[in-house]
Amino acid sequence: MDQISAEDSGLVSAFMGRLRQLLHDLRRPEEATAWTGIVVLTGLLVYSYWPGLLNARSSWDNPQYSHGWIVPLFTLGLLFSWRQPVADEIPLSGRMAGLGLLAASFALRLAVARYRIVTIDMYTFVPAIAGVFLMVGGWRMFRWAWAPIAFLIFMFPLPDEATRYLLGPLQTLATIVSTYALQTLGLDAYREGNQIVLGDMHLGVVDACSGLRMLTIFVALSVALVMLGDRDWWENVVVIASAIPIALIVNSIRITVTGLLYQIASSEVAEMVFHDLAGWVMMPLALGMLFLLQQTLAKLFFTESTELAPITSTGPTPDPTPSRRPVATRPATPATLLAGGGTQAGKGPLPIQNLASGRTPQPPVPPKPKQAFSPPPPIVPPRTPPQPRQG
Repeated sequence: MDQISAEDSGLVSAFMGRLRQLLHDLRRPEEATAWTGIVVLTGLLVYSYWPGLLNARSSWDNPQYSHGWIVPLFTLGLLFSWRQPVADEIPLSGRMAGLGLLAASFALRLAVARYRIVTIDMYTFVPAIAGVFLMVGGWRMFRWAWAPIAFLIFMFPLPDEATRYLLGPLQTLATIVSTYALQTLGLDAYREGNQIVLGDMHLGVVDACSGLRMLTIFVALSVALVMLGDRDWWENVVVIASAIPIALIVNSIRITVTGLLYQIASSEVAEMVFHDLAGWVMMPLALGMLFLLQQTLAKLFFTESTELAPITSTGPTPDPTPSRRPVATRPATPATLLAGGGTQAGKGPLPIQNLASGRTPQPPVPPKPKQAFSPPPPIVPPRTPPQPRQG
């Protein structure tokens, strides 16, 4: 409980610190002028896009886009947290690029209005807001503001054509995966179109079971987690790319469990799990898989640090006062014996005493040089004196 209170107080103190920093920066004329221009131009854009924003708001009543209301709040929170002071001088290139992005957004809006493509008309609101930030704050503001602004795309629904093209393949994929899973569990199941036949029971995979709702919500959540985290770019790519298969796998698990309960339990239990409990379990299960993926990446790959660790001495600290006793200043090792032993202040090297016997070891006796080999002298037999001859 104390830890939770400490975390809450830390968040509150961080928020108050950012708020005080914002109020302090607004005292600068450049900061106040820039944010006044952003607020005014954003208000004009909201007024211009008001019909499309109302259509987006009505789509939030659809369970597939029920997360839409939290997207603008998340964007405002990131902009407040990532805000940096405005530069003293805004380069002309940044202002011209922002004006060009704003003009391109309005040009695209006029083009799609001719064909009455409502969703594309709503999508142009995002680059228009980005153009305002770039035109008023320059490249420095655009570097930290573009990602939160781009996240606003998740508050709009998918185009109707995209929804129709996605529903059919997702239904077929969910049916095939769930059928194979039920067969792996030992059930007599086979597929007929978008239906799973389990004995006398037909389990239909309708549009609500296609996984499109789980896919749209979980992709938006994965992008939000990437923006809040501090990982390498390739890890962010892996996390976002894995959101699609994770969402489809979780949806297939939901269908498989429902078919299994139809066989081992009753239809009432299966309907309760499918419509009530599965909605609460699917998102935590998907988040658990995503967390497991992040932990696996952290264990498999790591970044080598180029900083050198400080070297600390673990031996005894030498006495700064010079000693008068003829003792060695370092332990007796073969290296120090060959080097001439320890030292004494003002008296040069000293022989190192043997700590076990207390005797001073004698210097090693150099070996005698080997003599060159010479062959032995030849053996000469002794000469006998001649004997006198007898007459």
